[in-house]
Amino acid sequence: MRNQGKSWEEVRDRISQEITSELLAADTRLPSEPEMCVLYNTRRHSLRRALAALVAEGKLRVEQGRGTFVERAPLLNYVIGSRTRFRENLMAQGLTASGQALTEMKIPASARVAAALQVPVSAPVYAISRRGFANDLPISVGWSYHDAERFPEMLERRRAGISVTEVYRFYGIADYRRLRTTVFTRIATESEAGLLMLRPGHSVMIVQKIDVDLEGRHIGFSEAVWAGDRVQFTFENDQPVPVPVERTDDV
Repeated sequence: MRNQGKSWEEVRDRISQEITSELLAADTRLPSEPEMCVLYNTRRHSLRRALAALVAEGKLRVEQGRGTFVERAPLLNYVIGSRTRFRENLMAQGLTASGQALTEMKIPASARVAAALQVPVSAPVYAISRRGFANDLPISVGWSYHDAERFPEMLERRRAGISVTEVYRFYGIADYRRLRTTVFTRIATESEAGLLMLRPGHSVMIVQKIDVDLEGRHIGFSEAVWAGDRVQFTFENDQPVPVPVERTDDV
């Protein structure tokens, strides 16, 4: 009887085990189909089914024109709730959080920013661009916007290293929460890819958020570009009674 080779389940399990044991390291490109058929003693249709299953499980990724690669595990699980803070998310997972100021300016609010902050179009707002790091690896870059009339010393205080939370407290906002989070994907611009150390044409996740004070007044709007292969997002429901915590800065 002709040898049918290993079943697709056996091939899937073997490749999966090699990934788990790091025999196949993250970002490794798999050999060609003929080579893998010999390596795993299987037929082509079984190999393709095994690879498709591993792609569905998130263990492999297919890059058009380049091949099949071992997927890189996300660096962190970023939890998004009503009280989401960048530094707390990273510290909870044993990672060191840091940020880098890129650009800061005072500009007229566009229609989109004005709607998010509930200010008139062309009202003066502060726009600050920062890059966020986890263990010195860039994971996000984005812009935050604040009403310049409500927070007249925002730029100076942020430049001095004071967190957004502390700036809010200076202006009498003891606590705040996230009203809305919008997440979508697109291709990174050339500038974004460079800042995040990504390959050209790489997909990124865009996270837009609006923060409000406890009276529901809009106080901050931001849009951040995240390196999707380094972060996964988990959305949590609010607890009935908020637990007081000391918060730090948000990117």
